[in-house]
Amino acid sequence: MARDAAFVLRYLAEVEELAEDVLAARQQIVDLDMKRNQNREALRALYKDPEPDGRAMVCFGDMFIELPKGQTREMLQKDQGELDEEINNLRKELRVKVNRLFEAQGKAELKGFDLNPMSAEELKLINRILEG
Repeated sequence: MARDAAFVLRYLAEVEELAEDVLAARQQIVDLDMKRNQNREALRALYKDPEPDGRAMVCFGDMFIELPKGQTREMLQKDQGELDEEINNLRKELRVKVNRLFEAQGKAELKGFDLNPMSAEELKLINRILEG
């Protein structure tokens, strides 16, 4: 009886740990997406500015630095690319974590959860085939 209780306790601890990993990954994706949206807003404001060659105040941590707008745009665009890449990697990892959680719970694997969108090139090829 004690052995069964220990087994159940280990099982529940494992499932809870996997669930916490899934929730932490989701929260990290949300946080990075908020940062990406803030960067997008800043880039849009820089592009709409009527004085494109001026300088912009940029916040680094708790300090503001005045930089040329061109350099600021480049930094934001680079940061956007890194954020997109990190979010995509986290989403791929999330799929694996969710599947591990479902496996630990004894549930069937989610169908269609690991699908990837078609690229523009693949879509063009399919349209060409369909048009004949």
